[in-house]
Amino acid sequence: MNFQYIPPVPAEQIRQLPTRDVALLLLRHLASGTGYLQYVSTMNSARQAFQEEPDAAALVNRLSDAWCWLEAQALLTREPSQSEAFRRISRDGRDLAKDPQGITRFEARERLSGPLHPDLEGTVRTNFDLGDYETACFAAMKAVEVAVRDASGLDNSLVGVKLMREAFRPHENGKTGGALADAEAEGGEQAATANLFAGAMGAYKNPASHRTVDFDDPIEAAEIIQFADLLLRQVERAKRRQASPTT
Repeated sequence: MNFQYIPPVPAEQIRQLPTRDVALLLLRHLASGTGYLQYVSTMNSARQAFQEEPDAAALVNRLSDAWCWLEAQALLTREPSQSEAFRRISRDGRDLAKDPQGITRFEARERLSGPLHPDLEGTVRTNFDLGDYETACFAAMKAVEVAVRDASGLDNSLVGVKLMREAFRPHENGKTGGALADAEAEGGEQAATANLFAGAMGAYKNPASHRTVDFDDPIEAAEIIQFADLLLRQVERAKRRQASPTT
């Protein structure tokens, strides 16, 4: 059996860095070797390397935390051809070890790891996972636009910012507001909601409609999609108000 004994991450870095960063350093060490990985062997190797350190036990514990972080993120996984004690670096783990900047893409995917609004689970998530952040962000805001139009009953002559302004037009001066405006909310809150939706269209949908936008930051793209998710849930709340009008 081919065991792999990996030199530990330097003690000073283990002391200073958060668990995630220690784990990424450990991942690069693991990826630099050959053979199967084994938790006990790796920890024993670290324990021997740190035996002269005054906080040797704490250092090994931190490396153990880092190993568990890698497993929790599926960057280390079980080796199916061996007993359950053996591990291998997953495909995502090897990609991350080769490209230090890959942590940004990894963290962006983590932001979207939970369920999204059903309108975002198809095209939006697929394009995001493929790295087409511009299409994903445009599709997310387009989903908001479609949901607002459907919920408000407004026709196709209104799009983008104008649609949001009309759908969420505040109730004021005795005049009935837009179909999705909350008549029970304070006037400033109603106006803020209209501004929120209109701003989303103006900032994140309209530019991509008119020109090529360079969405080169996957974390920013993930947050735009999360913003769209929030807006869609606000539309759902407005629809519930419509279904249960105040008497």
